[in-house]
Amino acid sequence: MASVYHAGELSVQERAGVREMADRIGRSIGSTIPPAAWNFLRSQPMVVVGSVDTARRPWASLLTGVPGLMQVVNEHTVRIDARPPAGDPLGDNLQVNSPIGLIAIEFATRRRMRLNGRAEVGEDGAIYIHAHQVYFNCPKYIQARRWRGRPPESDSAPIVQRQSILAPDQQRWIHEADTFFIASHHPEEGTDVSHRGGRPGFVRVLNGHCLVWPDYPGNTMFQSLGNIAVNPEAGLLFVDFEKGRTLQLTGRARILWDRERIAEFSGAERLVEFNTDEVVEIAGSHALEWRFLDYAAENHA
Repeated sequence: MASVYHAGELSVQERAGVREMADRIGRSIGSTIPPAAWNFLRSQPMVVVGSVDTARRPWASLLTGVPGLMQVVNEHTVRIDARPPAGDPLGDNLQVNSPIGLIAIEFATRRRMRLNGRAEVGEDGAIYIHAHQVYFNCPKYIQARRWRGRPPESDSAPIVQRQSILAPDQQRWIHEADTFFIASHHPEEGTDVSHRGGRPGFVRVLNGHCLVWPDYPGNTMFQSLGNIAVNPEAGLLFVDFEKGRTLQLTGRARILWDRERIAEFSGAERLVEFNTDEVVEIAGSHALEWRFLDYAAENHA
C-alpha cells in the first residue's frame, strides 16, 4: 500500500525514530470528510487557512464569522462563506494558487481538525475547498478559550502595516504568545497549516528577523517539518485573542537537531529556527474575542 507520507515527512520520522508509530497513525488520514466532521465544522466561528503567493511563499491567515461560515457541501468539499480582511495575502493567493490547507480548532474543547486540498473561489464569492487529506488531531498543547462576538470599534477598514523586520511591540507580542499557526508547502504534495502551543515565552525572539521555538512530542506525522525538510519556506500567524489583531510572517525555517541548543528548551525534541522576510500586521482583522480558561496540561514550564 502506498504511503500517505512524502519523502520529507518520512525522513523526519526516520530521524526522530517514530516511523512505525507514524505508519499506524497515518491510517487515520482519509480523503473524504467523515460525518463527525460535518457538525464540527458548522459550529466553528473561525478557521486558519494556509496558502501560497505568486512567489510560492506560504502564508497563514485567519477567517472568522458566525458559526455556519463553514458548510460541508459533500464528502469531498467544504464551503467557507468568509472573506479575508483587506491586506491579508490570502485574498490575492486565492486568485492565483489553489493548494491550500486549513485547521479548525474548538479551543474550549481542544478539538481540532485538518483538511488539505485545493481551493477555488466560487461565483458566489465563497471559498470552496476540495479535500485531499482529512483527519482529526489530538488535543495536545491547545490552550482552552471561550469565544464571543466583539462589537467593532468603528466602521473603518482594517489598518494594515507591512515591513521586513519585526518592530519592538511585535517582538513582545510574539514573546507573550501561547499559541501560533504555521503554514508550509511541498511543491508536489500541496499546502498544510498546523497549530503550535506552549507557555508564554516558548517562542524566543532572537532579534527583529529571527525566532526559534521548541518542537514538542506530537502525533509523529511531521507534516509541517516534513514540508520544511524539502522546502524551507514557511508562514506564521499570531492571533491577538483580545483586541482583534493578527500578525503574519513569511520567511524561511530550518529544523535544528543540535542537542546543546535543544537542552535550552524544557521538553523539546527538536527546535525550529525561522528567519522573517515579510511581516503583515492587521488591526481590526476579526470581530471575535476569546476569554482565556486554562493552559494545556502538556505545556512545559
